Amino acid sequence: MISRRLAAVPVAVALLLAGCSSSSTPSSDAETGAPAAADASSLLRDFGLDGMDTREVIDHLDRLGGDERPTNLIASIRTDEVVLSDGTRETTLPMPADELYVSMAPYVDQTHDCFFHSLTTCQGELVDADVDILVRDDQGEVVLEETTTTYANGFVGVWLPRDLTGTVVLTVDGRSVEAPLSTTADSATCLTGLQLA
Repeated sequence: MISRRLAAVPVAVALLLAGCSSSSTPSSDAETGAPAAADASSLLRDFGLDGMDTREVIDHLDRLGGDERPTNLIASIRTDEVVLSDGTRETTLPMPADELYVSMAPYVDQTHDCFFHSLTTCQGELVDADVDILVRDDQGEVVLEETTTTYANGFVGVWLPRDLTGTVVLTVDGRSVEAPLSTTADSATCLTGLQLA
């Protein structure tokens, strides 16, 4: 009984670090041990991700919503890697050395705490909303300026240069929010405290 509880600890920690809650927790098998390379490869294949690079995996999973999302896959974006796990198998994909993916969920009424974006469990409030994004560095120079649409998960993601410190302004339907933003080694990959006013 104690060994089963201890075996569940890594899964619970992974969910906690992912930052967003999940309606379905992957099961864990105490006797599994470290995943083999074949298990990692089969994990990607089983979720239709084999042959994709890190950018493609992120783009594919972040745009899914509702029933399209795999309920038994946790995919967490860290600053150095994407961690994918189904509870028994785990693999990582390296993040690009020169860029970091930051996922943002502007909101009006409801949000959640998040630090590392979970591609399969995070859900924002505003789905399919047009968003103007303006990112400036700490010198005031424009790094990114674009108009896009939030995904089915209520988030919008952008690739930004590494080691950036600055601000982001999001505007939706005439309401805006400005917040600090960074892409350093200890930065968040999930910004959810973005209440529009």
